[in-house]
Amino acid sequence: MRYIFGPVASRRLGRSLGIDLVPYKTCSFDCLYCELGTTTNLTSERKTYSVPQKIIDELKGYLKKPALQPDYITLGGSGEPTLHDHLGTIIAEIKKLTSIPVAVLTNSSLLDRDDVKEDLLRSDVILPSLDTVSPSLFTFLNRPHPSLDLKKIIQGLIDFRKRFPGQIWLEILFCRGINDSEEEVRRLQEVIREINPDKIQLNTLDRPPAEDSVFPVSREELERIKKFFGEKAEIITGSLPEDARGSTADRKKRIYNLVKRRPCTFDEVSLALGIPKMALMDLIESLKNEGKVSQRLHNNQVYYQGR
Repeated sequence: MRYIFGPVASRRLGRSLGIDLVPYKTCSFDCLYCELGTTTNLTSERKTYSVPQKIIDELKGYLKKPALQPDYITLGGSGEPTLHDHLGTIIAEIKKLTSIPVAVLTNSSLLDRDDVKEDLLRSDVILPSLDTVSPSLFTFLNRPHPSLDLKKIIQGLIDFRKRFPGQIWLEILFCRGINDSEEEVRRLQEVIREINPDKIQLNTLDRPPAEDSVFPVSREELERIKKFFGEKAEIITGSLPEDARGSTADRKKRIYNLVKRRPCTFDEVSLALGIPKMALMDLIESLKNEGKVSQRLHNNQVYYQGR
């Protein structure tokens, strides 16, 4: 499948069926920490990056005989989904096909735009990110397209919350020595209080980042930060939930599709795809011998990545 991947186990969404609306690494940010690597097409232009009907046809095919029943259909995976100018139409068409709730992963960069807000109103859950409220840190950490303005992004989140009846789960990804100071956390606390999300999800790096100069904060540090945000806050880094098993015949393809989109440890692949570890060992070795998968050491853990 070209646009659909999974279902995969997600810390935030359970079993998630992903849909890529834009080409790989087409994004309005080029975040230092991005697990997908450096952005190859840095843009803030909304346009038709893929044909909506082809996406819907592919989803129709999957839903006729789903290998696994997903908890959510999730827009976003390899790029920023709000860049697609038919986002609202795609969400509406998905909802005609299934009662499975639609979630959208977004870096929040285009939420100041009225057309983006209108599109997102059709979804059930929005998972925006906001890593900093300081313009200098925003430029350094998120490396946004020059046309983007942090104040407008924050105001866009505030305005969208007032209109959106669904769930907003706001993610903050902390990097050691960059956006984890008490001063910055207090600034975030103040702004997020005004945004009023349903959940505040605290995260840090746990896969190889785009740049080797960024490092995760400790679990203890996340616990300390969590206290600033109160009852809505939760730490989402850690073990993935167990997913159901796929059929033996398509396991290699599913492994490849998973690690092609993001680097994963052996245990993460096993949990995400429900493949027993003894069987997975042979499958990964076979993919490596075929030249489809490589491995990389990061933080004393081996990660597998599709080529």
